[in-house]
Amino acid sequence: MAKETKLRRVLKGVVTSNKMKKTIVVEVSHRIMHKVYKKYITRKVRYKVHDEKDECNLGDRVEIIECRPLSKEKRWRLKELVERSV
Repeated sequence: MAKETKLRRVLKGVVTSNKMKKTIVVEVSHRIMHKVYKKYITRKVRYKVHDEKDECNLGDRVEIIECRPLSKEKRWRLKELVERSV
């Protein structure tokens, strides 16, 4: 594995798709406050993540880390599998 530095972002999310070879789709959600209505809104972003061992399944909670571009849309790799889905 590549040397980890403080410049790389680390995010936690849930696997929403594992249909591709060595690639999973991870959905990361965060909450922001609406500027006018002062209510919290959940925003979701989907990242394509490189999973070298094909070990993740749907619903797994994972930690991903930013890396160099691996393909047209893959800029993240799997850091660790936090929790398996039931």
